Amino acid sequence: MNYQETLAFLFAQLPMYQRQGKAAYKANLDITLKLDEHFRHPHQFYPTIHVAGTNGKGSVSHMIAAALQQAGFRTGLYTSPHLLDFRERIRINGDMLTEQYVTNFVEDNQRIIKELEPSFFEITAAMAFDYFARERVDVAVIETGMGGRLDSTNIINPIISVITNIGLDHTYFLGDTLEAVAREKAGIIKQETPVIVGEKQLETMAVFAEKSQELAAPVTTASDRFEIVAADSKFPYKTQKINLFDRFIGEEFTWTIDLAGTYQAKNLITVLATLDAIRGEFPVGDKEREKAFRNIRNLTGFKGRWDILSTHPLIIADTAHNTEGLSMVMSQIEQLSYKNLHIILGVVDDKNLSNILNLLPKEATYYFTRSQIPRALGERLLREKAHEFGLHGETYANVADAKHAAKSSAGENDLIYIGGSTFIVAEAID
Repeated sequence: MNYQETLAFLFAQLPMYQRQGKAAYKANLDITLKLDEHFRHPHQFYPTIHVAGTNGKGSVSHMIAAALQQAGFRTGLYTSPHLLDFRERIRINGDMLTEQYVTNFVEDNQRIIKELEPSFFEITAAMAFDYFARERVDVAVIETGMGGRLDSTNIINPIISVITNIGLDHTYFLGDTLEAVAREKAGIIKQETPVIVGEKQLETMAVFAEKSQELAAPVTTASDRFEIVAADSKFPYKTQKINLFDRFIGEEFTWTIDLAGTYQAKNLITVLATLDAIRGEFPVGDKEREKAFRNIRNLTGFKGRWDILSTHPLIIADTAHNTEGLSMVMSQIEQLSYKNLHIILGVVDDKNLSNILNLLPKEATYYFTRSQIPRALGERLLREKAHEFGLHGETYANVADAKHAAKSSAGENDLIYIGGSTFIVAEAID
């Protein structure tokens, strides 16, 4: 098989949650553990940092990786989903693994793949762990896919566990209360292993306290230590300055990062708390942090969060796809200056659509569309539901048509926002 044939096999033959939804979900780690045994436990050959959370885990993972890489450590990074290329999921020092490695891995392991019939995510996690071991990374940052307790990445024994925040997403699998979701995320906490919790939430802290006490795992809450004083990003919104007050030492610091969404301030404090907690094993000085934070995208290949695709008109794409994430994005849009607002919107069919639509501005012109995956909600049904919330616009069979229509209608001082789904953004920036 060549690379494209290999990808076709992975996408078509192995159940993939991002495309198929609950049919691909497995509520156990049985296959993951068998794969791990087959590959001789590769994750045990390098230290790992495990990152979970409803929102921000991708940004936090990339920021931590950028800092470690800038400090001279050979750093593996495993994230999901990808936007344009499958290989975005598995990187070392920002470089994707080669097409040949993917092809060889699948060809060399046909027997075990046919025998165990793993999900797409199960075999991808195994590929990442194997690749990092073979390439002798100094450390790997591992982002969970969904949840934590039963996630395919949760066979590692990290040097630190990071939980960014808790929100109501994937409730069919994780539970429909913040406490229930927190219990699933808390599943990544390991015996006597430090834990960083990004945001203090009354509904979830008792869950983390109980789990950490059970496992003698010390917990630090980043938002207890750092206060966000200000977060400011100016046109063309490529970078932002974030002022933080460090309560531990009673001083204020300013960091410049090349991720412009103001919600990144919360992610930054989680990253800073994490880097401080691992400084004994992986020291990253202030100068290295400063340089890394200014170059996160270049160092790690990060895409999809507050991506500026054009400035006249201003076109912004963001992969926020749940209530908490979209709420933060809509708040930031309210702070921008523009004449007219155009929103290209598409969602997957297992979201709480009412909660999402209730967040969106009624004064915008909408371009309802769908991504080219089985889980995508049809654009006509999306428009019908949106009309119930006072959101009006036309339907488009694909993202390219919706984007063309929005650009044709928008003036140079207008704003076009593209979002609602990771897959909508992926197709918009392709």
